Amino acid sequence: VELVESGGGSVQSGGSLRLSCVSSGYTGSTDCMGWFRQAPGKGREGVATSGGDGSTTYANSVKGRFTISRDNAKNTLYLQMNSLKPEDTAMYYCGYISGGSILSRLALCRQTPPVIERFGGWGQGTQVNVSS
Repeated sequence: VELVESGGGSVQSGGSLRLSCVSSGYTGSTDCMGWFRQAPGKGREGVATSGGDGSTTYANSVKGRFTISRDNAKNTLYLQMNSLKPEDTAMYYCGYISGGSILSRLALCRQTPPVIERFGGWGQGTQVNVSS
């Protein structure tokens, strides 16, 4: 399975970006996929998840500003980021949950914060820089 993130860039505070994550080779990736980010010197944190049953979760810090969506026909996961803040600066990664039953993956997908250890398939990431 390969995940390829894109769409990052440099914007000013208040700006918008849309990230994309294209997956290949794993039909189960439609069960649960998510966006995560890692700032310099910090651990990876969950940003948003999307379950194949339509469920979504968001970190409190991005609620109301970010929207996760997917196009299963294109095997693509998106993250629309509006009202960006300097603290959103990070490398953004997408990942998916594998293993276990479909029901267990969907249940894990609803947990907040997401269980990062159950996600994998990380791509190279896409850098987001927000200046004040």
